[in-house]
Amino acid sequence: MNTDQFKEVTAWLQGLQERICKQLQSVEAEAAFVEDLWQHKAGGGGRSRVMQGGVVFEKAGVGFSHVTGAEMPKAATAKRPQLAGQGFEAAGVSLVVHPDNPYVPTSHANVRVFRTTGEKPVWWFGGGFDLTPYYPFAEDVRHWHQIAHDVCQPFGDGVYTQYKAWCDRYFYLPHRGETRGVGGLFFDDLNSWGFQRSFAFMQAVGEAYCEAYLPIVRKRHATPFDESHKAFQKYRRGRYVEFNLVYDRGTLFGLQSGGRTESILMSMPPEVSFRYNYQPEEGSEEALLADYLQPRDWLSEK
Repeated sequence: MNTDQFKEVTAWLQGLQERICKQLQSVEAEAAFVEDLWQHKAGGGGRSRVMQGGVVFEKAGVGFSHVTGAEMPKAATAKRPQLAGQGFEAAGVSLVVHPDNPYVPTSHANVRVFRTTGEKPVWWFGGGFDLTPYYPFAEDVRHWHQIAHDVCQPFGDGVYTQYKAWCDRYFYLPHRGETRGVGGLFFDDLNSWGFQRSFAFMQAVGEAYCEAYLPIVRKRHATPFDESHKAFQKYRRGRYVEFNLVYDRGTLFGLQSGGRTESILMSMPPEVSFRYNYQPEEGSEEALLADYLQPRDWLSEK
C-alpha cells in the first residue's frame, strides 16, 4: 500500500463517518452530534462525534482517527512479534450506539487500516460489526446476520462463515462463558486479496452497518418499557464494559499508543450497574437472553 492509496482510504473513512452520523441523526429528533477535534501527540489526530441524551439514543459515538507512531503498541504486536519496534500509521472509524429503549440492541462497528513504516513495511485492513441485545428478537438477529451474509457473498462463498465465526470467538468473555452479544462479522490482517479487493471489502462492511442496524431501531424504539427493563439493561451493559476494558484490542491499542482517552472510551455506556450474583427469574424475559449468548447458525433457524 503506497502513500496515495493510504490517503484514498483515509478520505473514504472520513466520508463514512459523515454518512453514518447523518443516518443515525435521521432517527433522533431530540439530540444532535457534537464534534470534538483532537491531536495525537506522536502525529495525526481525529474527529470524535458524540450524541447524548436523545429520545432514541442515550449515547452514540462515531469517531474517525488517523494517527502515527514511532513504535507499534503491544496490542498490535501480540500476534505479530516480528513487527515490534517498527513505526506505524493507522486510520479508522469506530462507533458504538447505546439506545435508550432496552428493546433496542446496542451496536458496534469498526473499519480500519494499518501500515508499518519499518524496513519491510506491511499493511492490512480490519473491521466488522456486532450486535448486543438485552431483550432479543430472533427476527432481528436473523436480519442482522442476513445483511452480514449478503455483504460477504460477492467476496467468496466461505467469507461470511469465516468472519462470523471469528466474531463469535473475538467477542467472547471467557470468565463469563458467554458471547458479548449475537455477533456479526469480524476480520483482521486482511491483505491477501491485494489492495483493491481488500479495500472494497472494508468499504462494503462499513456501508452495511446502517442497513443492518437502523431497521431494528425503527422497529423497536417505541416499544413500551419500565424501570425494571432499564435496570436489566444497565446490568447487562456491565458485560460491555468488562469486554472493552479487559479484552478489546482496539481499546488497548488506543491507550498504549497514547491516544486521546475520551475518544477511546467513548464506547462506554452512559449508565451501567453491577449487581452481585444477579440471577434472572426463571422463565422471565430477562432469562431468555442466555439462549442468545452462545454461537449459533442464525440463518439456518428460519
